[in-house]
Amino acid sequence: MLLVRMNFLQLLSRKPERLEMIFQLRYCKKQFPYMCLATSACLYSKKKKVNGYEQVDQEKYKSLVYSVTSYKASAQTPETILEEDGLLYGQPLKHAPPNEAETNTPKNWVPLINPNKRAPLLDSDSSLPMKIALQKTKIPSVTRILQQTIPPQQAFYLERWKQKMILELGKDGFAEYTKNLFLQGELFHAALESMFLPEDLATKEQGEDTAISGYLTSVQHVLKDISEVKVLESAVQHETLQYLGLVDCVAKYRGQLCVIDWKTSEKLKPSLKSTFDNPLQVAAYVGAINHDANYDFQVSCGLIVVAYKNGCPAHPHFMDPDLCSQYWNKWLLRLEEYMDKTDPN
Repeated sequence: MLLVRMNFLQLLSRKPERLEMIFQLRYCKKQFPYMCLATSACLYSKKKKVNGYEQVDQEKYKSLVYSVTSYKASAQTPETILEEDGLLYGQPLKHAPPNEAETNTPKNWVPLINPNKRAPLLDSDSSLPMKIALQKTKIPSVTRILQQTIPPQQAFYLERWKQKMILELGKDGFAEYTKNLFLQGELFHAALESMFLPEDLATKEQGEDTAISGYLTSVQHVLKDISEVKVLESAVQHETLQYLGLVDCVAKYRGQLCVIDWKTSEKLKPSLKSTFDNPLQVAAYVGAINHDANYDFQVSCGLIVVAYKNGCPAHPHFMDPDLCSQYWNKWLLRLEEYMDKTDPN
């Protein structure tokens, strides 16, 4: 029997395919389900869902995660609020909405140029610029009118800047800072006045003041284009509209007679828009001179010169007659707004 089995196996070994068929027929029914289950389990393990957060650089965002998970009360401070505000809103007036008042027409429109004023037959050849002292009166000033009618958005940015400076310097420090700015402006104007006056009348006390040396250096290239100074630090009053102001200078700039307004700044203001309400102030002075009997001439142009403390070249912003007329209309609207606010009736 054993010999028969050995012969049988020997015969099958010569044709292995028959031996494979025998084993498959005998074990197929039992092994096939097992193999299917094993294969299915293997595939399922390969398709295991991967957590996306495991790929995040956890060390990089460790502090952020900690600040969020440990949050109990507001962690914001005035400093962080201002920082976030700056990031969110950017620079002042970068995306300012259109001002509806710009499209309006003044109710009480008065021309910028006075049609009733006649120019003198002969130009006055006086070497001394006119200088009329500003008298105390109940008539509102240009500066006061503009301050009382400042647009809400501009007031918001101004207040935001003020609060930021108070956080950095403290209330006393901010008061000292603004006081120094005002003093530097006075010294700067006095120094310019001395440059335009004859040598025997010029004051040299402030000439070497280091606080304004940068400002004086800044305007040197502009001074070369200024000639025939007619007015220096002189009061003007619009006799019809009843407002007054103090004009820095009236002179020719590159041959054009202008109301010149000197401004000091620690930040660059390369565009007329960046000077905020200064063009309205200049237009108001132009109109006042033209309607003031103390002045026998008329002006149709303006010039805003922004001088910088660090001495970099000043920015001169020239306002031609058309531009002055546009800002004159805007000024009339602001003046009407002020009158409406202050009218007791």
